[in-house]
Amino acid sequence: MINSTPPFPEEIDKPRSNCALVGVYGDSAASTLTYYGLHALQHRGQEASGIVSCTRSGNGAPASKLRIFKGPGLVTEVFSNQEILENLLSGDIAIGHNRYSTTGSDNLENIQPFMVNYRDGQLAVAHNGNLTNTRSLRKALQDEGTIFQTSTDTEVFLHLTARSRAETPEDRIMDALNTVRGAYSLVMLHGDTLIAARDPHGFRPLCLGRRGDAWVVASETCALDIMQAEYVRDVEPGEVLFFDHRMEGSGEPVQRRLDLTPERYHHCIFEYIYFSRPDSRIFGENVDKIRRRLGKALAEEHPVEGDQDDPVFIMAVPDSSNTAAVGFVRSSGKRGIDARFEIGLIRNHYIGRTFIQPGQEKREVKVRMKFNTVKGVIEGRKVVIIDDSIVRGTTSRLLINLIREANPRELHVRISSPPIVSGCPYGMDFPNRAELIAHQNGGDVEKIRQEIGADTLGYLSVEKLLSTVSHEGKCGYCTGCFTGEYPVPVEENMRKDEHEA
Repeated sequence: MINSTPPFPEEIDKPRSNCALVGVYGDSAASTLTYYGLHALQHRGQEASGIVSCTRSGNGAPASKLRIFKGPGLVTEVFSNQEILENLLSGDIAIGHNRYSTTGSDNLENIQPFMVNYRDGQLAVAHNGNLTNTRSLRKALQDEGTIFQTSTDTEVFLHLTARSRAETPEDRIMDALNTVRGAYSLVMLHGDTLIAARDPHGFRPLCLGRRGDAWVVASETCALDIMQAEYVRDVEPGEVLFFDHRMEGSGEPVQRRLDLTPERYHHCIFEYIYFSRPDSRIFGENVDKIRRRLGKALAEEHPVEGDQDDPVFIMAVPDSSNTAAVGFVRSSGKRGIDARFEIGLIRNHYIGRTFIQPGQEKREVKVRMKFNTVKGVIEGRKVVIIDDSIVRGTTSRLLINLIREANPRELHVRISSPPIVSGCPYGMDFPNRAELIAHQNGGDVEKIRQEIGADTLGYLSVEKLLSTVSHEGKCGYCTGCFTGEYPVPVEENMRKDEHEA
């Protein structure tokens, strides 16, 4: 394991992402493919990364021992030399994980995948999401004598599986998955069996792909692209897939279903707004197309007028708002508004960890390090800034101050999501509700506008947001961070660090 400092946070005052998963079954380059997949999914977690691999033995005979390497930092920092990968390369099965901590701290013991030895052999697990009954499950397990090695909810899966009284390893895993509640997409290795699972509500994405005769699972399809795997379908909510020697006849994974079947699924709609890469396909839709629709809907709800004599200049806060800005411009143009897309903010992608001198305002320094204005684009013009969300409001205020230094004539802000009034118990790391600017101001947009210093401010409504996405069949969405209404009950006063020693 390497020993390095976790990287400087990728985003400033944004909802944090919630981990990345990759699994490969039946490819001689499984570990290398997993490495590439994790690299493509780096945006989902930058705190740590890890890979577990093994070699199939065939016909149900014992597999090779699981091999693991993990550490803090970006994928390229953790797997920083060929020797590390070579120790994993002999396997044809692998799982991988990128972490952003949403339960438990960023301590080394919390880095995934987790691997244990128990009565049925070796078991490894990697998890994306948050369980909502962790507190009661941990207490029950501890009362029975279980010793926890980490402060994360992911470890619960291992102990529930090990303590299950079901007859087979497969049934013990199913027993564990039927006991937990909340949001989880999982990849697991049990000997030379790869398991992929998704909670019955489908909060977090997980897709299935083929690479020749091999199978691949990943959090987003952009990982399939770099692995040159063909997208097959999403792992369905409540579906558990087993990739093992039983596939030799049909070539298809063994499918099991979890007990709970909700009337509607509850996909996290923030995956479309911010988390997922625009070149990914999740929940059956292309992220880029959804974000363009968000921009179009935002322009319909909160237009900024402009004509040939007084055009309006549209700028995105890079990078997650780029395609929403394109949609805003096109929708404005179709309604006769002279709206022009401009690159007025330049983002520095190479911040790294930087020492900040005592007395400097840290957030202001971070904003200035990350963004710079193109003064010739902004000066004297009517400018509209498109962003995906406002969380605390501190960064928005500092960014607006930075843009005003370039002397725009007018400065309008448009947000391609509704006001965030509540936290997320399902795997997004929002601040405490009391720190949210929309909650502090009771959702009053005018008060928020005054705080951040914009000339006008417009948020996309929940109704418009939902109108941009599919609702076919059982497809539905969780909007708890905008409405405070949660589809799965949550234990009261859950805290990210409540299981720390």
